[in-house]
Amino acid sequence: RLGILVEGETVLGGCFMRMDPPTAYIFPAAYDRITVIKGPQSVRYGPVSSAGLVRFERDFVRRNDTGATLFSTVTAGSFGRLDGAIDLRGGNSSFQGRIAATYAEMGDYVDGDDQTVHSTYQRWSTNASLAWTPNDNSFIELSGALSDGKAAYADRMMDGALFDRENIGLRMRRSNVSDLVQEIEFQAYANAVDHVMDNYSLRTFRPTMMMPGKAVSNPDRLTTGARLALSLTPTSELRLDTGVDYQGNRHRVRATMNQDMMPFQNKARIEDVSFRQLGVFAEAAYRINDDTRFYAGARADQWTATDKRAAISLGMMGGSTANPTANLKRESTLPGAFARIEHDITKGSTVYLGVGHTQRFPDYWELVSSESTTSPSAFQTDPEKTTQVDLGWLYRHEALELTASVFASEINDFILIQNSFSKPAAMMGGGMMSTRLATVARNINAKTIGCEFGLGYHLTEAFRLDASLSTVRGDNTTDDRPLAQMPPLEGRIGFSYTQSSWSVGALWHGVTAQDRVAINQGNIVGQDIGPSPAYDTVSLNAGWAPTSYLRISIGIDNLFDRTYAAHISRAGASVAGFTQTTRVNEPGRFGWIKCDYRF
Repeated sequence: RLGILVEGETVLGGCFMRMDPPTAYIFPAAYDRITVIKGPQSVRYGPVSSAGLVRFERDFVRRNDTGATLFSTVTAGSFGRLDGAIDLRGGNSSFQGRIAATYAEMGDYVDGDDQTVHSTYQRWSTNASLAWTPNDNSFIELSGALSDGKAAYADRMMDGALFDRENIGLRMRRSNVSDLVQEIEFQAYANAVDHVMDNYSLRTFRPTMMMPGKAVSNPDRLTTGARLALSLTPTSELRLDTGVDYQGNRHRVRATMNQDMMPFQNKARIEDVSFRQLGVFAEAAYRINDDTRFYAGARADQWTATDKRAAISLGMMGGSTANPTANLKRESTLPGAFARIEHDITKGSTVYLGVGHTQRFPDYWELVSSESTTSPSAFQTDPEKTTQVDLGWLYRHEALELTASVFASEINDFILIQNSFSKPAAMMGGGMMSTRLATVARNINAKTIGCEFGLGYHLTEAFRLDASLSTVRGDNTTDDRPLAQMPPLEGRIGFSYTQSSWSVGALWHGVTAQDRVAINQGNIVGQDIGPSPAYDTVSLNAGWAPTSYLRISIGIDNLFDRTYAAHISRAGASVAGFTQTTRVNEPGRFGWIKCDYRF
């Protein structure tokens, strides 16, 4: 329900168990800016996500000279943590090039009880681009990316042995075309991810009843997309952004339950589902007067999905059955719209009120990785419909900054994933029907409400206080019980003291207990497993910049070595050589040192 865009491109994972969400292929150090759009408050960036949108972006400014810049960073920490990134940019007024590379690794960490957690990982990425800027108003860029990694998981029976991503993209932009046409932009891209998970590469192989041999699953996904947008300025007070966008993706898989005898590399990849989306949008920004601004937008998306599975697995112990929706093509035209007004009460004080509506087409995991309550296929799960109201206040005056926001949403046909749902299995002797436990996708109705508050205050020119508080509550009105996977109340208090070349800081993070749960219910990432206790942690940091090019930072996270796990966490699995925990505990005391260099 949270959209992720990488420079306007959609990246979709392939793993049935969500080992590779989009963030598995994103390296924040390789980007200049992260923008968060909270709730359904824009229609310009593809189908409107009900929870919001996160955009990872790189900045581009045409050079007026010939030269190069370099940024590099290295972080070393406890448990064998080592991160590094280098970003080299250079060129002149006509051509610019960029090469960026990142690397990260860590061994198994230890929680506050000195229990080792199966969590080692390693990953790397490279990005390159070449841009042509013949004048101040023209921009053409060709870019590409490669990345890979591996990761051990403490919450499941398999680990991620391969996270391969290949990308190519083209962007073109023409600005200041005329008094009416402010900008024309075109983008096209292709993202291919290839993922391997197995039960032997990153853990001691141990035969089980469900996996008696070395098992491998190898899904992959190809996502292609394009966008054409036009920005118009009919008047000095009005800007109108309109355009079309397209996305198509194909998912395939191959697998083996005995890698030694039947290697997965020798098997053919079988396509199980394909998606297509074509959307049109228009979004306006209108300045009513010097103090008031109005924003509104609408879009429509034509979705097509085709189920190409001939058979459906009923679990590792349940065999398979014929797919009742085999070769079914389903089509939906789904709307999205929003309106928001912002008003400056005084200089530095702004209030806003927004309302948004979106209808979300079910994703791959909701259609394919689950069953329905009445069928082994969930391919006909209804789209999810969210209407949300947002209200907020932003205040900044001299030493004080305040933010406050609240939201309330009503969700019809919320797509709920439920484990341990009892379904008929087979006829037994005597005419009795046996049962099995399945994971199903259900449409329910739900309501959520939440708020967050932020405070920033300079006690002195050097001494700053930051604090935040956030909470959200959800209700499953169909089942008359709490909505699953809701985070508890949490708060942060931070202090920092900054001088010209050095700084010190401290952060307290506290989370209350969560007892509003719906066991075995949740989403494609995880389900509630029970109540969770409160916890708090303290972190310290310090930084020193001996020159304008160099900065050295050190810190200790979880200073008091607390043993804790987030409420939204999966249950610990049985991994040979490791202690199984109720939830996957977070790291214990963690020390780190970081060096940044710019030239």
